Amino acid sequence: MIGRLLAIMARLRGPDGCEWDRAQSWSTIAPYTIEEAYEVADAVERGDVDDLKDELGDLLLQVVFHSRIAEEAGAFSFNDVASAISDKMERRHPHIFGDAAGTPGWEAIKAAERARNPDGSALAGVAVRLPALLRAEKLQKRAARVGFDWPNASGPRAKIAEELEEIESAPREMLEEEVGDLLFAAVNFARHLGVDPETALRAGNAKFERRFRAMEMAADGKFPTLSLDEQEQLWQRVKQAEAKPA
Repeated sequence: MIGRLLAIMARLRGPDGCEWDRAQSWSTIAPYTIEEAYEVADAVERGDVDDLKDELGDLLLQVVFHSRIAEEAGAFSFNDVASAISDKMERRHPHIFGDAAGTPGWEAIKAAERARNPDGSALAGVAVRLPALLRAEKLQKRAARVGFDWPNASGPRAKIAEELEEIESAPREMLEEEVGDLLFAAVNFARHLGVDPETALRAGNAKFERRFRAMEMAADGKFPTLSLDEQEQLWQRVKQAEAKPA
């Protein structure tokens, strides 16, 4: 089956192929690759197995697309990609595919691989295109491994208060930077509490959407005409309704 997909992509990128597919590059399709990965996660979260199958196919197509562009440039092929990840998985499981009696641990193996990277920073390899919350958490964890971390949650909590004060006194041109510092501190606080910030924000988004839709339904189409005080009353009513035991 993979051979069929590779042949389809080669045809689409060929001289008599699809004009759109032929015009694409790594950079132009990278946003689609990210989008497809999120759609896979969404299907998983919804428990939709049929949709998951389709979305995994879309994600696989992205891998094939990137690999075809690379092959045309003489860089690598899909088989090289498959071979590289196979080598990596065997290397990271020496107790299963090698002679090791036990595994030194996933993080220890990855750390050894990073040590061979010309970029000797503890932060090397944290992808720039990761979602900002996830990247902030990964940067903080990397820094913590070399001792740059608060001993407990009180440090990042105090940092949040400090960043709020700086926002209040910041000139307009500095607001974006200061708000970024506040969000970074909030991620740090969540990390020290043992809470995944991405999961927490997704839950917060879902809660807001659920409550806002409930307000709209309660207002029976008149929500935009209500005063802010009336909307706030609806909000509190919805919150109280959720708090009541079923």
